[in-house]
Amino acid sequence: MEERYEQLKELGAGNFGVARLVKDKKTGELVAVKYIERGKKIDEHVLREIINHRSLRHPNIVRFKESALLHSQPKSTVGTPAYIAPEVLSRKEYDGKIADVWSCGVTLYVMLIGSYPFEDPEDPRNFRKTISRILNVQYSVPDYIRISSECRQLLSQIFIANPLKRITIPEIKQHPWFLKNLPKEIINGEKTNFEGNDDQPSQSVEDIMRIIEEAKMPAEHPKVANNPVSELVEVDEVDPNDDTEVESSGDFLESI
Repeated sequence: MEERYEQLKELGAGNFGVARLVKDKKTGELVAVKYIERGKKIDEHVLREIINHRSLRHPNIVRFKESALLHSQPKSTVGTPAYIAPEVLSRKEYDGKIADVWSCGVTLYVMLIGSYPFEDPEDPRNFRKTISRILNVQYSVPDYIRISSECRQLLSQIFIANPLKRITIPEIKQHPWFLKNLPKEIINGEKTNFEGNDDQPSQSVEDIMRIIEEAKMPAEHPKVANNPVSELVEVDEVDPNDDTEVESSGDFLESI
């Protein structure tokens, strides 16, 4: 971390960890970095970068990018249970980027189906049942939901317990379902985004501070199916083999 960034200013701390304003030594770009806190100790190996996405042409849109230092292997199992990958639940070291693919698959499923893939249909708010179904990759697409065979195939390649056999983000971008009816402008635009555009001005410290202040403003908790969105859960504290009922396995959705 120290080799890549020059630290400029402390931004504050909270239940998320510690935030700092830094500058990328190579590109000169200003970046707000959140260090994830483990108990009373800051984990220097896992961090979130908050970077203004200049290609979106809107100052209030912020892109969150998961980042890890070279060879880092996070062990955290904190998160919304419905989205957590099997390897994260195993409490062993895992590759955060590969685990994120699983979480993206859950998001895709929710968008298509209107419910979470690994919640028990008969007991959707039972945390331990959700964990058990995740570990056993137990999910299905309801008969009344029509999705293409390409999309079903993509989901099956995402929801694979062995992270080494799971499809990767670059492979997803080449998948037939992803490319189907995708405008050429988007494909070409993505290449431009990664290459960067020197004509676009970098954010100023004032711009970043303004965005951060806006992010600090409290907002109403969103609700789904008349239920509040759940808080993050420390999965280490729950034994999936325990028969005691525990509610709230994630945001509760009803099929659409």
